[in-house]
Amino acid sequence: MALPLSMAGCCRLAVRTAGSLLFRQTRRMVLSSRRCFVSTTAINNLQFKLDERTAHSSLDLYKRDTGVIYRILGLDPSRVQYNPERFRDWAVVFGDSHISSGRHYWEVTVRKSQEFRLGVAEVAMSRHDCIGTCNTSWVFVYVQRKWLAMTTNKMVPVSLVGKPDRVGVLLDYEAGRLSLVDTQKNQIIHTVKGQFRGPLCPAFALWDGELLTHSGLEVPEGLN
Repeated sequence: MALPLSMAGCCRLAVRTAGSLLFRQTRRMVLSSRRCFVSTTAINNLQFKLDERTAHSSLDLYKRDTGVIYRILGLDPSRVQYNPERFRDWAVVFGDSHISSGRHYWEVTVRKSQEFRLGVAEVAMSRHDCIGTCNTSWVFVYVQRKWLAMTTNKMVPVSLVGKPDRVGVLLDYEAGRLSLVDTQKNQIIHTVKGQFRGPLCPAFALWDGELLTHSGLEVPEGLN
């Protein structure tokens, strides 16, 4: 130090230093918590990756865990590391975001799959169920060249002709709405209504080919 400090000055400096350290530590803890549990606010540019801990043994993640590939044989479930969050019976994988409020939008490239489901599910959904078959998940299904909306094992035809290369998903948590979006026209194709009772996460099921997710997107202007 260039000049000696008085005892009072030392005390003030110590208090300021301790306070600054405490503030930085507290801020780091808060930011770390936000990163772990992901945004639950009304910010629309939700960003997520696929959670390998939930992925069925027939699914491989790629492109930094933003894409998923279905392997016809897959791995013997007994050879996959046990995790209570993992789906054992159905080819399902969850996103790593927990959503408790707000409007959120993401897109999925679907051109390389002919049988899949995409939507949302409660984070605590049973790992013995498939998304769409229970009252804790809401999805859009593509199978046999047809689109369907599905929840509690009930299917409703969706009037989307053909299969685009990429579709959008819009979630409005407070309104209890999940919508399938035409990304070319920025138009909602179909909306499913639900009662969201707890945190949700993006959810995907796949029985051939691959899907690629695109998150961190704002809600398109035409959908606001």
